[in-house]
Amino acid sequence: MKILITGGAGFIGSNLAEELLEKHEVVIIDDLSTGRADNIKNLDVELVRGSVTDQDLLKENFRGVDYVFHQAALPSVQRSVEDPVLANEVNICGTLNVLVAARDAGVAKVMYASSSAAYGDMPELPKREDMTPDPKSPYAVAKLTGEYYCGVFNEIYGLKTVALRYFNVYGPRQDPASDYAAVIPNFVNRILEGKAPTIYGDGEQTRDFTFVRDVVQANVRAMESDATGVFNVAAGTRISINDLAGMIMGLIGNQMDCVHEAPRAGDVRDSLGDISKAYAGFGYVPRYGMEDGLKETITWF
Repeated sequence: MKILITGGAGFIGSNLAEELLEKHEVVIIDDLSTGRADNIKNLDVELVRGSVTDQDLLKENFRGVDYVFHQAALPSVQRSVEDPVLANEVNICGTLNVLVAARDAGVAKVMYASSSAAYGDMPELPKREDMTPDPKSPYAVAKLTGEYYCGVFNEIYGLKTVALRYFNVYGPRQDPASDYAAVIPNFVNRILEGKAPTIYGDGEQTRDFTFVRDVVQANVRAMESDATGVFNVAAGTRISINDLAGMIMGLIGNQMDCVHEAPRAGDVRDSLGDISKAYAGFGYVPRYGMEDGLKETITWF
């Protein structure tokens, strides 16, 4: 089949492209604003340089495509807090453009990369898809809006859609150099260099970290199934940021004291995903524990 991945030169998108290439033709649309050409330099894919904000570009390149994985986004809660207008343009308008282009091209199904940020800071754990969303940042608002658009296009136009709420994805190809780098590549990079990692807040906040290969598995299974709707994609376990730092130091063999700074706006306190709906919907079962995933990630770095 012919598969198109928006944001396919990014961290998750490039891992997804590598997996799909084993059986399918893959086209990537990426403006390389946050994705990197190095991520796909060894992959036999077609790269179309452009943005999901360009409707004509999408219309032209969606012709003949069977399935679309919409990974393109302006990532980072913090970046959306600093520039909510740009976050809206890329993450909301861009998603609407992708859905319109997919509908018009007769695409069979769209897999949309959503986020656990949609749940906000509600204290009840684990987070379930039937909970009322409570977004706490422009990024979360944008991802939730994309979910609503997916549902509407499924109902009104018959375009099958799946929205996958990712929980703190990590793994090979994640960029540690960005000002908005996620916590694991940031920690790994600094500890390998012998520098103290920075923790925002007291470090007792918890996260459900999900290895990227499990996220890829969830996307492929969602594509191959008849499932539609919203699904959590998580490991189903959580760890504090303090314990995470300690685990990474132990695996690298470099112990040091962390630096603590003030909590960041928009960050949630605790996160843990209920993955029973994804298991029932398309057989998703995480294959990687925290230590195994971190070992592969550290090896890649």
